[in-house]
Amino acid sequence: MNTAHPMPALWRLALSGLCATLLGMGLARFAYTPLLPAVIAAHWFAASDAAYLGAANLVGYLLGALFGVPLSARFRATTVLRWSMVVATLSFFACAWPLNFAWFFSWRLLSGICGGLLMVLAAPSIMPHVPAARRGLVGGVIFVGIGIGIVASGTLVPLLLRQGLVQTWLGLGIVAAIVTLVAWHGWPTSDAPTNHNQAQNHQAQPTTRLRLLYVQYGLYALGLVPHTLFIVDFVARGLGQGLDAGSQYWVLLGLGAVVGPLLVGHLADRSGYAPALRLAFIVGAAAVALPALTQNTAALMVSSLVVGAFTPGIVPLVLGRIHELLVHHPSLQRGAWRNATTAFAIMQATSAYGMSWLLSRGSDNYHVVFLLAAAAMTVSLTLDLVATAFFKRDAATA
Repeated sequence: MNTAHPMPALWRLALSGLCATLLGMGLARFAYTPLLPAVIAAHWFAASDAAYLGAANLVGYLLGALFGVPLSARFRATTVLRWSMVVATLSFFACAWPLNFAWFFSWRLLSGICGGLLMVLAAPSIMPHVPAARRGLVGGVIFVGIGIGIVASGTLVPLLLRQGLVQTWLGLGIVAAIVTLVAWHGWPTSDAPTNHNQAQNHQAQPTTRLRLLYVQYGLYALGLVPHTLFIVDFVARGLGQGLDAGSQYWVLLGLGAVVGPLLVGHLADRSGYAPALRLAFIVGAAAVALPALTQNTAALMVSSLVVGAFTPGIVPLVLGRIHELLVHHPSLQRGAWRNATTAFAIMQATSAYGMSWLLSRGSDNYHVVFLLAAAAMTVSLTLDLVATAFFKRDAATA
């Protein structure tokens, strides 16, 4: 008689993954952006200190991405996921009382670490239990949580702030607690089976293609930075249209982020991940370049929607491509996803600082920033086309 707990239904697995990205990325990261002016206005911290608190989350995210796989090797992935959600939830309650800078910094750092752990471990823990024909759609559902977080950052936080800053942090903590409870029993009851003998077959390990994929993912992260960090300021100050107009483009970006993962996931199920990734590189480069080429309102709206769609949408595509490349090596998939996430985090952080420096030299550099972002995505496409041609030729001559 089998006494093991049954595996949760597919929809429960997907829902838990969505909750993980919603809490780890959507709330722990994006909710701080609209909170930042309120933190400064309430004199909790000086403007410079408040900016460092935002950076603490990014540093924590990188640490979580680096140590997620080693932690899951020592403890069950489900255990790490549950406790990451618990600690991330506690961080919101802790931040309601800014005892001092070190206290607040530590909790923002912890929330970032938990976000990195959730991002690295959630989807790879779920996807091996999903039928191959449904992985694109389920991956899309999982990463919809990021888009929901972006939308929430522009809607829920301003509503909570009407009650006060302390109440806002407490309210976010309550939301995070609910999200954690919803996900609690939806994780896989066992880790995915692995065959370590498979990992010894060098011919089936596409090491070069994986490394290229890491580079492509990092370059794509660079391409997303201008919209995800600067689109509001670009419209408000760069184009002189004001903060209200800039905020509308942020909402459009959020709406795109909600539907994007589902659309690209469905596309990947039909076409495969490699063609879907190429389309993401092409469409992404065009959308990112638009603000540098025209100030037309319709074009800027399309740009925000499309970039918003691919901000979380690129994630299930890269994860799915890793599974395709390592289909015979499931034991290597989680480590590969960790490497990809780390490449994304490093490039995102460094390019954000670099672009901030460029913009500090003059608002005219906005056009340069958008063109640099488009160029990075174009290089991603070029690398993909060259790699495809090379490996096809290599296979033909083998």
